[in-house]
Amino acid sequence: MTAGRASAQWPGEGDGEGAAESGRVRAELNKVEDIDGACRSFFLFRNHTPVTLTGFEMSLAILDTDGVIDRLLTIDAAPLPAGRTTLKLFDIPDVACADIGKIILHDMGACQGDDGTTRDCFALLDVSSRASIAFGL
Repeated sequence: MTAGRASAQWPGEGDGEGAAESGRVRAELNKVEDIDGACRSFFLFRNHTPVTLTGFEMSLAILDTDGVIDRLLTIDAAPLPAGRTTLKLFDIPDVACADIGKIILHDMGACQGDDGTTRDCFALLDVSSRASIAFGL
């Protein structure tokens, strides 16, 4: 799923080649694996903005295989360096990966750049999943 585009831009957004991805942040649930009574999730974050994100806190709704919300989980993926891809691992405690049907980005608790700007990350964010668990907005 893809979120909309922000109307305001950071300096340098949309300039030059790669403008289609410039100014965007991509969050991909890349894989999951069971470990020590938890489901470990591997996320790849691609920060295509010209600013390092020093605040990037996501509230995730974890749904079971019947589509019922099991819990809310807050994860802090910061820092996300400008122009780089970063791997972050998060454990979802007390659940097997096979028991999770979907992860939904429920809210953004923080989205702040190292230049002091605060943004609406929903407007900057594209999400996807390569894992056996869907990830969406």
